[in-house]
Amino acid sequence: MTLAPAGPRPLALITGASAGIGAAFARAYAARGYDLALSARRADRLEALAAELSAKHLIEAFAVPADLAAFEAHAGVLAAVAARGRVVDALVNNAGFSVAQSFVGAPWERQREFLMTLVVNACGLAYGVIPGMVERGRGAIVNVGSMAAFAPGVAGHSLYPGAKSLSVKWSQSLAAELKGTGVKVTVTCPGFTLTEFAEANGTKAVMDEAPRRFFQTAEQVVATTLAANDRGKTVVVPGLHNKIAATMLRYLPESLLIAILTRASAKYHLED
Repeated sequence: MTLAPAGPRPLALITGASAGIGAAFARAYAARGYDLALSARRADRLEALAAELSAKHLIEAFAVPADLAAFEAHAGVLAAVAARGRVVDALVNNAGFSVAQSFVGAPWERQREFLMTLVVNACGLAYGVIPGMVERGRGAIVNVGSMAAFAPGVAGHSLYPGAKSLSVKWSQSLAAELKGTGVKVTVTCPGFTLTEFAEANGTKAVMDEAPRRFFQTAEQVVATTLAANDRGKTVVVPGLHNKIAATMLRYLPESLLIAILTRASAKYHLED
């Protein structure tokens, strides 16, 4: 496990930090001796987590409430960090959600918010912190993708596979561009994970019917991801069963995958 270097503690900026995988990243980085900038919409949860981790690990943790669905929201987050005289040494782009309806079955504003959160502002945050990381000769960018990145699109969650595919390809490009700078880029592609994600998009009842053996905890996902980033691995799929599934998604004929996934995913497609 890579601990924080000697001297002033480095800072990890984590989006979507109020619950689930984001909160697990916060706990993991705090255990490594990092200070934390925790960003999400729910300020009360952020403040509670910041207080807990500050007391437990004797670090500085502070909340940066923000709605990354808003235009240029990343700029406000970075400004809040800079106002404290801090720089970002590790960025975790975790904030996200999905829209379970068909593309035109949900308001355009909701689809736009999806793209702003998962794509535009995530890219904006990375754009803002990478130059400083390169100048200092060290840093980490961790993007939270999904197994959906390897799957063809089917009805419902229309933008989700595309956004997660972009996360993978973009991370690979960043890793190539930053090779030799000391900045490590990793995209993690988890499968079913025990978080509040399904509750937020209205598919919790259906998700609860899935066999628990196919689920991982947020802590398992984070541990695998950070170990991969430590090793300089760019694309990681946590869990053996997910690795097998990802291989099948990569190599089975797309026509067969579409037929299988259309049938399997129908229950996760909510009525418009």
